[in-house]
Amino acid sequence: MEDLPTYAKKRVSIIIEAPFLNRLLDLLDRLEVPGYSAMPILAGRGQDGSWRRDALSSDAGRMISVVVVIDESKVSDLLREIKRVLDRQMGIVTVGDVQVLRPEHF
Repeated sequence: MEDLPTYAKKRVSIIIEAPFLNRLLDLLDRLEVPGYSAMPILAGRGQDGSWRRDALSSDAGRMISVVVVIDESKVSDLLREIKRVLDRQMGIVTVGDVQVLRPEHF
């Protein structure tokens, strides 16, 4: 099998409460982030213990994961703006290295 070339990018993962999702997506759009995916989180465990989405009666407390793959040169600006959103509510941000096949998409 032929080895395909891959290209280094950064993956920024943001976990945020559902009621604040639109604020985060508006920010990503305003920053012209080339792409993102948002997915519901079904269950988790954190500082306050375990929780399950089906046990929650409203969107408050329901968590969404938003994933962005972006060029490393844009990460600092993105994180600075995300921090401004998260300073007002719960959220977790992680940054990691990833390899992509089609760098022109990021």
